[in-house]
Amino acid sequence: MNIIEKINRLKKERNAVILAHNYQLPEIQDIADYTGDSLGLSIEASQVKADVIVFCGVYFMAETAKILSPNKTVLIPAKNAGCPMADMINVEQLRDLKRRHPQAKVMCYVNSSAGVKAESDVCCTSANATMIAEKAFNEDDEIIFVPDRYLARYTATQVKRNFVFWPGFCPTHVKILPEYVIDLKKDHPEAEVLVHPECSAGVISIADQVLSTGGMSRYAKESKTRKFIIGTEKGMVYRLKKDNPDKEFYCASEFAICQNMKKTTLSKVISSLENMRGEVTLSEDIIKKARVSIDKMIEYTLAKKR
Repeated sequence: MNIIEKINRLKKERNAVILAHNYQLPEIQDIADYTGDSLGLSIEASQVKADVIVFCGVYFMAETAKILSPNKTVLIPAKNAGCPMADMINVEQLRDLKRRHPQAKVMCYVNSSAGVKAESDVCCTSANATMIAEKAFNEDDEIIFVPDRYLARYTATQVKRNFVFWPGFCPTHVKILPEYVIDLKKDHPEAEVLVHPECSAGVISIADQVLSTGGMSRYAKESKTRKFIIGTEKGMVYRLKKDNPDKEFYCASEFAICQNMKKTTLSKVISSLENMRGEVTLSEDIIKKARVSIDKMIEYTLAKKR
């Protein structure tokens, strides 16, 4: 029995589903039942029928799955796969910020801990931040946006709201520099530039489209353009090439690699399923409080689709 057959057997025995982020290693994406961005994964986690969710991503994502499916067993094969951006703000820092802005409401990026989500009014992802800011708040509301300053500032250019920014950022996306994109554009002048809103303002200013990874996936599939420069974590290029074998994709920076996303391996997935290793546990209180902000996000998102 090969490794893939073993995973499939264990999935059947455990009644498990494997969810994987677009930045995961190619072999992890290939064995996943669903591959997507944070928004897609959040919605999938809230609707999945399996007893066990094996989450191939970073820890805040697995926490989100547990919040949305508290009666299911959520496993993360690489339990030490953290998110540096999520670690840039903790509960006490957010509470202090709320004390300094007592009338403000809190909008937190999904790239945050369960504790931070529990202190927030509404959650968002890179795919829906602008829509959430527009729908969940009034123009005169003061909005604390944590933790990513780049997504916050991009959102502020798209919708007129009064934001208080936190100075967090993604260490992977800041490795994508404008000059890298400009050089690639010289080599491939016909290519469209698709970048993630976690990128710096300088990179965003020279992009053709600013999109979440899920948005990139849809756009590349629907576009008549044949070549694309991709400004996000390098793993996304594999997903795009797999879905669009007749098109060409160039990573904007060879340095844009999230080491935490690469910690999940096939052997860790097997170990997780065999031994039920890496279970995510959260208190009932945190689940109840954090779910409010996530449910609001999903409610706004699904309402827009209807």
